[in-house]
Amino acid sequence: MAKAKTRPSTRTAPKQGRRAAPKSKPPRRAAAARPPARAVERRLRKPEALRLRTFSPGFTVDDLQRSIEFYTRALGFMVSERWTSAGKLRGVMLKAGLCELGISQDDFSKGRERRKGEGVRVWCETVQDIDELAARIRAAGGKLTQEPKDQTWGVRSLSVDDPDGFHLTIYREL
Repeated sequence: MAKAKTRPSTRTAPKQGRRAAPKSKPPRRAAAARPPARAVERRLRKPEALRLRTFSPGFTVDDLQRSIEFYTRALGFMVSERWTSAGKLRGVMLKAGLCELGISQDDFSKGRERRKGEGVRVWCETVQDIDELAARIRAAGGKLTQEPKDQTWGVRSLSVDDPDGFHLTIYREL
């Protein structure tokens, strides 16, 4: 009869003479360590600071299809939602990593010559290679407003304007 092969055990026996420490309650804070009652009352009267999990700006654009093309082809966003009304596309939600951007077609109720992106800059942090992103944007017909550059505050960045003049700065920590 052949002897069955056995593997050596990797389990170790419990050490003799050692017992698990009894579970105990955490020590109570001393009364002197608590903040003064007036400080607590003051803090409770103030509104709590805003805590966000996501931030999704929305832009109104002159030509929705042109903007979708720019954000998807030049920058690499993905369309995650489409909004239609009366069978017509009115807007989309774009997604890049965990970030979202909504763009919607202007109805021109405030005039066709209304300027869109003036004074708006969106800062976008990435872990991707900034020079490769710049090449991708150029290849898709996008025009950089700032070529890739190492900044004194420890990032490499590029800037680009979307078709409606919204300014985007994409940066990566060095």
